Amino acid sequence: MEPGIIEVNGLRKEYGDFVAVDNLSFSVSKGQIFGIVGPNGAGKTTTLKMLSSLIRPTSGNIYMKGLDVSNDSVEIKSFLGFLPEESPLYESMGVEDYLMFFAELYSVPKDRAKKRIRELLFDLALNADGKKIGDLSKGMKRKVAIARSLINDPDILIYDEPASGLDPMTSRYITDYVRSLKSSGKTIIFTAHNLYQVESLCDRILILKNGKLVTLGTAEEIRKEYGKIQYRLEFKVDNIDGYIIADFKDMDGTYVVITNDINVVNQTTKWVASEGGDIVEMRTIVPSLEEIFLELMGVELFVD
Repeated sequence: MEPGIIEVNGLRKEYGDFVAVDNLSFSVSKGQIFGIVGPNGAGKTTTLKMLSSLIRPTSGNIYMKGLDVSNDSVEIKSFLGFLPEESPLYESMGVEDYLMFFAELYSVPKDRAKKRIRELLFDLALNADGKKIGDLSKGMKRKVAIARSLINDPDILIYDEPASGLDPMTSRYITDYVRSLKSSGKTIIFTAHNLYQVESLCDRILILKNGKLVTLGTAEEIRKEYGKIQYRLEFKVDNIDGYIIADFKDMDGTYVVITNDINVVNQTTKWVASEGGDIVEMRTIVPSLEEIFLELMGVELFVD
């Protein structure tokens, strides 16, 4: 198998006696959107910081485009864009001046930098009207931080909660924008608490708990491995007293059975027919990634 554009092997990070990330290994192919999810304290941000060479792993290796992050961090930063969850900006600067400052840090030629800034401001619908960064809304500031991460036109992007704490419209815009970056050939690793967003956006998803990998795969693969498909059957009968096949709920004139067993569905439909009743609705309940995640984290779920 061809190695991924990002290869992580046996990654571990210790802070004294505390193990933040424990023996983590995964591969990301070129052009993928790769999601990392987990509860607070699972090791997501620590993992992203190691990938971005902001902190060194206690042990293990990270390779990007065949280069070792620990030894070749300067070269890697030339094709890497990082967006931390909390992204301090130089609030006294104008947006274009701020982006030009970072273009100079990345040695982007001035003419190319001006063109790049114009493109990013347009793509992100970022019209600052000459305002200082400190006068912008939270959503606009986040767009400025995203533009900064793209100023050197990197091949690999590492985004920590890119849409965190934003209003639904801005969050949706940024999610769609991240999707568009994939279509331009970029490889993206990101974390998010919005699991619907992760499921709709990511090619592959890694779930972390206590610094350890719980599972890794596409949303469909994770659903197939851990998801429990349920069946919901709603029916009407004149007299429910003789029904002993499964537990049911009385819904003001109709009765509902929810089960994991298709045999219960078959037996119930036969019983309803024998009693002269009617089937109101029969459907399959496919678990969302969020439901599977909560179950893997040990949170009890209730289905109405």
